[in-house]
Amino acid sequence: MGVGNLKQLTPFVKEAFQQTLFVAKFLCVIHVTNSYICTFALTQGPSMLPTFNLTGDLVLAERLSTRFQKMQRGDVVLMRSPENPRKIVIKRLTGMGGDTVKYVAAHGNNDKQDTIVVPDGHVWIEGDNKFNTNDSRKFGPVPYGLVQGRVFWTVWPPEDFGSVGREVQ
Repeated sequence: MGVGNLKQLTPFVKEAFQQTLFVAKFLCVIHVTNSYICTFALTQGPSMLPTFNLTGDLVLAERLSTRFQKMQRGDVVLMRSPENPRKIVIKRLTGMGGDTVKYVAAHGNNDKQDTIVVPDGHVWIEGDNKFNTNDSRKFGPVPYGLVQGRVFWTVWPPEDFGSVGREVQ
């Protein structure tokens, strides 16, 4: 290849390098946003009825509240399952470290209630559908480190588009 051909290729190489650099920067921004600021999640199953649909909702969860320990009772949280760390679950935070939580101990029997003091560094989570959920009533308090974010917005389906509010306990 002669010197003339190299001069012809130089603008194309520069353009390819600039485009590659742009794509790399864009992917880095997406990664940082998803890992540290906010992320999308898909709800599935009956445990959060009526807050979310049985067939699934697409929700947006922010990650800053967990990092700065600004979670509050009543928040809907995105977290790693304490039973299967590969699985992400969405539940309502009903107790923080040091709280005394009263909960229905037996599914289908509102009369049998137990009380627990949530240890420091842990949270108590429950599904909104009290009789069809797998939550802290089964596996106990959950380490705060498993909480991934606070669900704050429903994106899909369109008829449910909007804010996911905090339920006052």
